[in-house]
Amino acid sequence: MLKEFRDFIMRGNVMDLAVGVIIGSAFTAIVNSLVTNLINPLIGIFLGKIDLSNLVFKVGEATFKYGEFLNSVINFLIIAFVVFLMMKAINTAMAKAAALVVEQEAEDEKDPEPTSEDYLKQIVELLEKK
Repeated sequence: MLKEFRDFIMRGNVMDLAVGVIIGSAFTAIVNSLVTNLINPLIGIFLGKIDLSNLVFKVGEATFKYGEFLNSVINFLIIAFVVFLMMKAINTAMAKAAALVVEQEAEDEKDPEPTSEDYLKQIVELLEKK
């Protein structure tokens, strides 16, 4: 069972997933900092409050922290937009690469490689000339 577990962990796609999760965590920290330190103060200027995370309302004993929720929504939108831009760039690059491959294949079909028959015909022609 340990061997199977080791084989599972060492698969390429599991390792790729682990790297993606680590990079995603680091990226999330950057986006959280962007929202907390740059975007929230900007929004706070228009709302008259500097810190959105302190926005709350109370109903009886319950406290609703809608400012924290707004921070989370802003974080999500920023992350989703950046992922969208990355995927758009990747798709564009992949389409260009596919077009180059198709173009190269079309060029290869125009100039087919000589067959053994072609070589034999050339040899016969050379021998006839002598």
